[in-house]
Amino acid sequence: MARVQYTDWTVPVSQVGSRAGQRMELDRTFPAPPGIGDSIVGVDEGADIHVDGRFDSIVDGLIFTGTFTAPVHAVCSRCDTPLDGDWSEQVTAFFPYAEEQPDAKRGGKQDDDVEVIAGEDEAEDVYPLIDNGSFADLETLIRDTFVDALPLQPLCRPDCKGLCPQCGADLNEEPDHHHETTDIRFAGLEALKTQLEAQQGGEDTDGSSDEH
Repeated sequence: MARVQYTDWTVPVSQVGSRAGQRMELDRTFPAPPGIGDSIVGVDEGADIHVDGRFDSIVDGLIFTGTFTAPVHAVCSRCDTPLDGDWSEQVTAFFPYAEEQPDAKRGGKQDDDVEVIAGEDEAEDVYPLIDNGSFADLETLIRDTFVDALPLQPLCRPDCKGLCPQCGADLNEEPDHHHETTDIRFAGLEALKTQLEAQQGGEDTDGSSDEH
């Protein structure tokens, strides 16, 4: 039998799971697991995540409901403005008891079709209990919650104008900022025009001199 690995996110729940209708309050701080976000937006590994919620026991498992609050680092994806701050998410998850496998010697029959259907219908927010239902591990639930909730491209405001691509000026602070640019597709024509105008000016000057 594989040895159960207890972690910083392991919560003892054997008492609340002794019978249906029990409740256990949970008000603790856990370290942020790795893998939440990136350099643009995320939660630093080991940062304090506050968990305020409860486990309620039902016939086939435990229901966890509560709030996760984590310090999120973020920068606006358009103007690079820091957006660091606490981020809270409401959480509901199901921790089912392990199902007993039917005994083939007693005539138990494994129904593969039923297993496939059950797997497809199973809710996404389902997390296994460990050590025969004695412990719940919140690591994966915490990670999944914030990975799903945090925006891929955070913005300081919905209409952020971003930075000038030429000099990096903040267009939110300088809405009239612009640069005089020449379309390179017409640069050759502009040069030819200048040359022709110069030649025309020279011919006019020579003509005037001959008249005198």
